[in-house]
Amino acid sequence: MDRLIAAIAARQQGLITRWQLLALGLSEHAIDNRIEAGRLHVLHRGVYAVGFRPVSPHARALAAVLACGEGAVLSHGSAATLWGITKHWRTQLEVTARSQHLRPGVCVHRSRTLTPRDITEHFGIPVTSPARTVLDIADGLDDAALARAVNDLRHARYLSVAELAELVADHAPSRATKRLRKFIARPDRMPTRSELEDAFKLFVERYELPEPEINAEVLGHEVDVLFRAHKLVVELDGYEFHSDREQFETDRDRDADLLAAEIATVRLTSDRLSDQPAREASRLHAILARRAPKITP
Repeated sequence: MDRLIAAIAARQQGLITRWQLLALGLSEHAIDNRIEAGRLHVLHRGVYAVGFRPVSPHARALAAVLACGEGAVLSHGSAATLWGITKHWRTQLEVTARSQHLRPGVCVHRSRTLTPRDITEHFGIPVTSPARTVLDIADGLDDAALARAVNDLRHARYLSVAELAELVADHAPSRATKRLRKFIARPDRMPTRSELEDAFKLFVERYELPEPEINAEVLGHEVDVLFRAHKLVVELDGYEFHSDREQFETDRDRDADLLAAEIATVRLTSDRLSDQPAREASRLHAILARRAPKITP
């Protein structure tokens, strides 16, 4: 019996449920005896840790899901943390379930509209899909944070534009779906990798610069921003990404390769972009005008 219990717990972050123990043949009395002896530790009603209380957030998250019954999934802010959108686990976990449950430390969202496409597993924990997670948290994020969430998920290959488009099409129009539509309007756009790249895209729109390619490849080098027709590269220099000597040398080597092919490089720091955007926009407009492709009559 101990081996059977251990086998189930090994697949479930060290956890087991009461109904699983009953299915193995243990009686209610035998389960209670194991709890009294310290071989099972109660985490929620009907959910136990085997041998010791788990300390990992993943175990806590799965325990909350198991406590909310069949079909329950980690969702909203907790799902966002599991997918890496946010870094820190909140004390109160969020779960979406088919019926209402009262569980200490768990905020339960009742929903019967989750489709099979809305549900998956990550680290062995039933959770809302990346697309559904973004939909659920969209109203609580400002524009910059929402863009960062979508772009981070795309970079990690957890989310595609097609999946986001399918989700928006499946749901009634709302503020959240309206905000997500801008991410599916241009499926050819590459996702950004940082808040600085997000800020540059807004900068391009605000000052009516030509739309560039983000994270493009040129002559075997990946560049932050490329105005291809103008043969101009813009490198966004955040100090945290360009502070070591090796990166410094690599950047200068790339600049020389590009210049040999008549592709100029402009380096734009985060401070200049935020503190004097009008000046930087004026300067970029002037550079682009000088490097505009010549039209042959």
